[in-house]
Amino acid sequence: MKKPHTLFELFWTFFKIGAMTFGGGLAMMPIMRREVVQNKNWVDDEDVLKILVISESTPGVFAINSATFIGYKIAKFKGSLLATLGVILPSFIIISIISLFIIQFKENQIVAYAFYGIQAGVAILIFKAALRLSKKIHFTAFSIAILVASIIISLFTDISVIYILLVSAVLAILFGYIESLKEAKHI
Repeated sequence: MKKPHTLFELFWTFFKIGAMTFGGGLAMMPIMRREVVQNKNWVDDEDVLKILVISESTPGVFAINSATFIGYKIAKFKGSLLATLGVILPSFIIISIISLFIIQFKENQIVAYAFYGIQAGVAILIFKAALRLSKKIHFTAFSIAILVASIIISLFTDISVIYILLVSAVLAILFGYIESLKEAKHI
């Protein structure tokens, strides 16, 4: 059972997510999951996994796509608008402030070292989120083959991940269609 919400609570939750996220949209996933699944119980892990797939395969910034989709799932248009604004505003405010002092920040060695540390931490956050979400995937020999092929192609070629996702989706549809034909013949 999903918990009720207020629109301000939805906005404030995504504002906090946007303020705590360093390193891009995928770094947001563990924080977003903790807030909207564990703390607020607005959606479940299946929803987060679906939103992850949709956000990765649609044009635009991952963090914004995710906030928009989750906001819509929670409170339709108003929810998508407020969640999107909530996740965007912290970055907008921070970038506006940093732009005033960009020369000082750029040349400050301590800030540069801090960003190196943040990058390492973000890599761990992404890895942890991937492991947690992978538990919801129904692995078969076919899906493992697609996963391995996708990793190899993305690591060793310049083919866009979007094309890899599209080809994977088409292959999965064809595989499912062939499997359903096989089942129909055995009935």
